[in-house]
Amino acid sequence: MNLLRSEWTKFRGLRSTWITATVTVLAAVGVGLLAASGQARQYTPDTEDWDPTAVSLTSLFVGQLAIGVLGVLAMSGEYATGQIQPSVVAVPRRGRLLAAKAGVFAVVALVIGQVIGFVSFFGGQALIAAAGVPHASIGEPGVVRAVLGCGLYLAVLGLIGLGLATALRSTAGAIGTLVGITLLVRAVSRALPESWAEWMERYWPTAAGERITHVLTPAGVLTPWAGFAILCAFGAVVGVAGYTLLRVRDT
Repeated sequence: MNLLRSEWTKFRGLRSTWITATVTVLAAVGVGLLAASGQARQYTPDTEDWDPTAVSLTSLFVGQLAIGVLGVLAMSGEYATGQIQPSVVAVPRRGRLLAAKAGVFAVVALVIGQVIGFVSFFGGQALIAAAGVPHASIGEPGVVRAVLGCGLYLAVLGLIGLGLATALRSTAGAIGTLVGITLLVRAVSRALPESWAEWMERYWPTAAGERITHVLTPAGVLTPWAGFAILCAFGAVVGVAGYTLLRVRDT
């Protein structure tokens, strides 16, 4: 408990974390509302696979990068300030240290993610309804799971950012890798042969994880929880790599 309290004190003591958290919420919700309004105007009765819940949760595309950066800063800030050295002296068992830091961050990231998810959903559905096109209500099957899934997805992305920072010990390097994982790989995959591009859109961790924010599950795509499991497995690999490097190398 003292270790968790210590990590919470260090986390909330960094001004950059609260600035990033605020920007994350505002940018993600703003983009989600704009996307909902824009796609509602483009809707026609012939639109296939119209999923108003997923439309309003487009906010996660911005939120995933922003909250990933927050995860990077939560760990890389210790390396930048030199705080990591007294931390490992005070807690020689580095697994406990990393677990406490990840636990504190996971709670914060989950709260931020749920705020983004619920505000984006209710605001987006209001805009979609105002446009006179089919919208979703929170009581419909699969909607609560999708909205909560937005927060879960973003929390895992944040932990991936924290794991990358632990492994690389560099803010720039971890953020660059995060951008590659979340954006660049999928963008480049569209230039690959069709069969490869389809595989990447189905099984790449972030693409698979996004399925948890969808209510509709068309034929040939992963179910929401199966896709989210792939993302979690990838996050676990990153976390284990970060822990291994933290344990074996000098700080």
